[in-house]
Amino acid sequence: MNKIILLLVISMMASGSHSLKACTIFSCSRGGKAYVASNEDDTTPFTRIWYNPATKDRYASICFGAPDMQIAAAMNEHGLFFDYAAANYDLSKLNLTNPYKSDIMWEVLGRCKNVEEAMVILNQYDYISQSQVLLADKEGNSILINPKGIIKKEGDFQINSNCNMINGKLACRRPEIASEMLSESKENNVNFLKSILDKTHQEGELNTLYSTICDLKNGMIYVYLFHDYNTVYKIDLKAELKKGYRIENLADHFPATFAYESFSKNHALYLKESIFQEMTDKGITATTDRYISESETSKNKNLDPALLEVALQLIKYSWNEHNNGGMWDYWFSKPLGYEIKQYKDSKLDAADKLLKYLSAKDHIDPKLLSFMNEIMGFTNLTQGNNILAKELYEKAISNPEQAYSVTLVRGKEMLERINRNK
Repeated sequence: MNKIILLLVISMMASGSHSLKACTIFSCSRGGKAYVASNEDDTTPFTRIWYNPATKDRYASICFGAPDMQIAAAMNEHGLFFDYAAANYDLSKLNLTNPYKSDIMWEVLGRCKNVEEAMVILNQYDYISQSQVLLADKEGNSILINPKGIIKKEGDFQINSNCNMINGKLACRRPEIASEMLSESKENNVNFLKSILDKTHQEGELNTLYSTICDLKNGMIYVYLFHDYNTVYKIDLKAELKKGYRIENLADHFPATFAYESFSKNHALYLKESIFQEMTDKGITATTDRYISESETSKNKNLDPALLEVALQLIKYSWNEHNNGGMWDYWFSKPLGYEIKQYKDSKLDAADKLLKYLSAKDHIDPKLLSFMNEIMGFTNLTQGNNILAKELYEKAISNPEQAYSVTLVRGKEMLERINRNK
């Protein structure tokens, strides 16, 4: 199999959670209004929005994130909002011994109405993500959370950004510009906040993929795509949540532009996204069969890597749908990810079919084969095929020298659980 697949999988497994490269996020509470505004900066387009109705255990919410269904930012029905900015904390040098078993901010979003309630949960655990997150509520409160602790807002605004320090100075001016504009004005409205986002957006290798302004009191979200602040998509959160669970492509809510289309079409994930869109338009089974057939004769070296990405995307979508909108914890070796809730889903059937086909290819890298056996073990276990799942997990870890370390860790853990539950 093409070595591009191997490199692709290594990069995917090496990436940690909350991997947005650089963002500018700030809260502002003035004149009885509470807003949060953000520029989400990264190298990967194809942003998703997903809506999560309330359950008996969780408040309803909207999430924004990358195609891998990691949450970049989210807001619940009570106006509690959070947004991550990537950071470079050396977790090995911090005494972090009590992590939450999943994404603690996802827990906060589902169970809390405001910052005060969130602090009760946050104070029980260590924050172990290499990121800093801003949490804000409709009452005008906000805090910054990072592995070193919690910083409460002083004054009427708070900024979360991730410029690196070089020789004691910030490597960029984004947070300074935002602070200057907020300090020099008493305004607090969509147009003013939009002007700050415009002044702090990025273009080039690293782009502002989308921007949001959230009116926390009224549940309105103003969204701008690819640093175009003249075109807005307005989300009435209460009305949208009534429509039920769904995943949407953010770009579908905007008119086509040459700049965004060029950026997207030149991205490594474009072929995968095209295949995935075809599944939506023409059906998962028919599209899966078509591309397997095409792969058997195609000389396109990028097709098989794209099909592997499609298989993983199907699993992430399935997990998201059946777990109230949460990310695929198993992928990040989170303890909660090993607690498999079994269900049937045609998306898992299609993913398994693609993985079986790809794993049978000639000259496949042994580590990649072990990885695909592991993931097929997961899809089969999730669908209740316990015996086959055990066989696949055993294959995945049978030769430790020919398996990724993450496959060994997850495979051993799952086999222990399967054997305990016989």
